[in-house]
Amino acid sequence: MTDDRRLSFWAWGYEDRLPDDEERRELAARIEGMLGFPERPVVDYPTLDDVEMPAPRIEVPDDLSEFVTADRRPRASHTYGKGYRDLVRGFHGDFSSAPDVVATPRDEDDVEAVIEWATGENVAVVPFGGGTSVVAGVECDGDGYAGVCSLDMREMDRVLEVDEHSRSARIQAGATGPEIQEQLAEYGLQLRHYPQSYEFSTFGGWVATRAGGHFATRYTHIDDFVESVRAVTPAGSLETRRLPASGAGPDPNRFLLGSEGAFGVITEGWTRVQPRPPHRARATMRFDDYWDAVEATREIVQARLYPANCRLLDSDEAMLNELAFDGSHLLLLGFESTDHPVEDDLERAMTIAEDHGGTCPDGPSVEDRSTGDVEEEREDSEEGSWRDSFFEAPYMFNALVSMGVLVDTFETAVTWDQFSDLHAALQENVVGAMREECGAGFMSCRFTHVYEDGPAPYYTLLAPAEVGSELEQWRRIKETASDTLMEHGATITHHHAVGRVHRDHYHEEVPENYLQALRSMKRTLDPDGIMNPGALL
Repeated sequence: MTDDRRLSFWAWGYEDRLPDDEERRELAARIEGMLGFPERPVVDYPTLDDVEMPAPRIEVPDDLSEFVTADRRPRASHTYGKGYRDLVRGFHGDFSSAPDVVATPRDEDDVEAVIEWATGENVAVVPFGGGTSVVAGVECDGDGYAGVCSLDMREMDRVLEVDEHSRSARIQAGATGPEIQEQLAEYGLQLRHYPQSYEFSTFGGWVATRAGGHFATRYTHIDDFVESVRAVTPAGSLETRRLPASGAGPDPNRFLLGSEGAFGVITEGWTRVQPRPPHRARATMRFDDYWDAVEATREIVQARLYPANCRLLDSDEAMLNELAFDGSHLLLLGFESTDHPVEDDLERAMTIAEDHGGTCPDGPSVEDRSTGDVEEEREDSEEGSWRDSFFEAPYMFNALVSMGVLVDTFETAVTWDQFSDLHAALQENVVGAMREECGAGFMSCRFTHVYEDGPAPYYTLLAPAEVGSELEQWRRIKETASDTLMEHGATITHHHAVGRVHRDHYHEEVPENYLQALRSMKRTLDPDGIMNPGALL
């Protein structure tokens, strides 16, 4: 079911959707004018001929040659994820850490064959879903190994079984969001998990990284949907029992969720699904004061109204996404239900927001597809515009990298009582680091998810980079942000995973004896240490 269009070997997404030269010049002018950055160059995109890549250190074994290759383009496109440092290196043609071979297994037998071969030949195996990692989750230099095999799971892309009565489905690990959506549609069901990488990332990747979805409350992570998981490890297959819930000891699903390929390869899993909710209601609240908007958001989530969307954008984030240029902070509210109208819940949330100074100039919109009565679609609303920009943003990142703009994001979660101090410290420390390293800097914030006990703020950084020194500048700014999170009791990542970028701070966050237990588990399931070495542990 793979799309026939060609994915870029260095950048996010499809080659035919990369911004062209005119679009890039317009974007450069906008960044220069809006943020006061110095004039940015618009440099040609790289071609595969520009790539510097070492020769493979290992040969493709004859018995695996039907689905394993050492060709140049697959190796290039499986070298990096899609973080800032990945895009910079890809743009400049540096593919020095390319995997030696790329495997695209067609079924679990193929996965087992690759792992058996890799174990015997001391080859590191790096599971690869959509390749959308922003934390170096799919990059491995292979030091100490005979070579590196990137294990691309996207040929295993089917919904294998649907239990309509229990509303759950068994899905192969390589199925992308659209592929899952298409196959479940014939049953009138959806998974309804929408990370920003939805178009390209895979079910197995979501499970392996504990991916966060679009919904702001209740169903925030893939964890909330998973019933059971099956994985292939060097020590054999591992499959958890399919259950709605269990109190029998530590949950083995929780061990595989977030395992990042360090113990084995997730091949399939059972997950909860649901019909498309016909009842929807939404509104955009505007605030003059940011902290009034924060308090309104806290009260809404603590009222247990459980909005599907409760996304607070500060004025810089609203401006960046061309949603507001008047200094307003926006709270995007959305409710949905498969069973009953939700206007009352939206009205209560709006009242809470109004009590904190919020206004809704455009009024709410209501959708009821159970009767065919759609009061107002308003796809041109702030919520519709936000959704579009949400999924298109990574393409803009490609263009920004090509014009020498340092562009990155980091996200976290922290309790409400700690948020104001954390936010102030990040504004001072991270913006200060950008100004010191790059001469200028811009940082915006949005809440991607909110909980009764705290928000998950997500920060976007923009700075004029010095071409040739981008990675050093990024590293110092990233370190400042990560250290500030640790100092204020926040998590190093709410939904971007650990990978190799966050590994040291993750180790600082969790107890040492817990890490020892994880290392013991790795020795049990992966005694030769071939599974994604360097990620997580």
